[in-house]
Amino acid sequence: MTSLPPQPLSPLDGRYRAAVGDLGEHLSEAGLNRARVHVEIEWLIAQTDRGFFGTSPLSEHQKQALRQVVADFGQPDIDELGSLEATTRHDVKAVEYYVRRRLSDLGLDAIAELTHFACTSEDINNLSYAITVRDAVQQVWLPKYRAVVAAIAELAREHRDASMLSRTHGQPATPSTMGKELAVFAHRLERIAKQIEATEYLGKFSGATGTFSAHVVALPDASWPEVSREFVTSLGLDWNPLTTQIESHDWQAELYGKVSHANRVLHNLATDIWTYISLGYFRQIPAAGATGSSTMPHKVNPIRFENAEANLELSSAVLDSLAATLVTSRLQRDLTDSSAQRNIGVGFGHSLLALDNIQRGLTEIDLDRELLLADLDGNWEVLGEAIQTVIRGEVVAGRSTISDPYALLKELTRGKRVGAVELAAFVEGLEIGDAAKQRLLALTPASYTGLADELVDRL
Repeated sequence: MTSLPPQPLSPLDGRYRAAVGDLGEHLSEAGLNRARVHVEIEWLIAQTDRGFFGTSPLSEHQKQALRQVVADFGQPDIDELGSLEATTRHDVKAVEYYVRRRLSDLGLDAIAELTHFACTSEDINNLSYAITVRDAVQQVWLPKYRAVVAAIAELAREHRDASMLSRTHGQPATPSTMGKELAVFAHRLERIAKQIEATEYLGKFSGATGTFSAHVVALPDASWPEVSREFVTSLGLDWNPLTTQIESHDWQAELYGKVSHANRVLHNLATDIWTYISLGYFRQIPAAGATGSSTMPHKVNPIRFENAEANLELSSAVLDSLAATLVTSRLQRDLTDSSAQRNIGVGFGHSLLALDNIQRGLTEIDLDRELLLADLDGNWEVLGEAIQTVIRGEVVAGRSTISDPYALLKELTRGKRVGAVELAAFVEGLEIGDAAKQRLLALTPASYTGLADELVDRL
């Protein structure tokens, strides 16, 4: 047997690359290294702008040339960094040497020693991770998530008046509308979206143990906490003033917890849609040329929602693990977070793949309103709740002396099928006011949906 050429171990980088590839712009080794170069260059510019050690501010042309290094970062730079790291055996040191080379190319050797000045690796890394995670969430994951929420909300509005039998505990229950049930998911997911949008992306820039020790010795007169704050916020991040060697990663744990929560709500949506399909409430729209089963030609399987389930579970497993791991660091620093954070893209990748499947799946289903109505018409006993509730009100109003209305309806309906004729005869014989009786006689399972239609407007 011949050996295969190098193959991706993760399906995210193989089979599903087209669906999740945009995350690689940020949550990849190359994306991380580009962000590191960005941080190192901005720190050089910040120092010269402040005239550290008698330096003069760089000209706008020089600044633009340095920033163009980040803008043009591509495969040759990735390869160069790989070669440097092979020698240094240290990823951030490789970035430092790479930046020094660019300074030399631009005739800026005089400020080369300001590269990585007073920095520990984590000063660069924590800012780079914050930048890449922020950009991945805001530019890739959230837009897809928002598109899914919008699609759910659109279906909710389309089916707001589609009466359907509810299935609490899997049993026939008080009717709702398909629109209202979908609106519940859209509302839940929208709430989480707002929490994710409010995420603080924290950064530290305070040296080997978070004390500015080397900084103060090298340049005693600088207001280092203020320099740190200004630099971190200039990168579009929130400043964390009190840390050890590492930024404490609490913001990451909070974010990954929220994304994992969103995953689980989406998982609930996927299992509900799958169940509605199995009940026949939704018909699946066959894709031309697609095969549902390798042996049963008639089948159209709900694979979009099944694929989403699996990937949401994988995503939450990774993100939950990251949230648990990243908040602990022994004493002032250990390296468990270094390996863990390299899997951030895996967690978001499986979530993004699930979102893609749900978005596609929602366009491949069609509501069977006639089946919904037939299902309702076969379950008139669900009106037992309405009848016993009306009787209770009539008793309080002095228009009825019926004792224990609940028990009366339980005897009539529990575990039984009661049709429209039987229920009408039962209502006709009740000792209640005429207005209440007429309301009950006019009621059908399809009309017994309360304010479900109006509740969709809460979206």
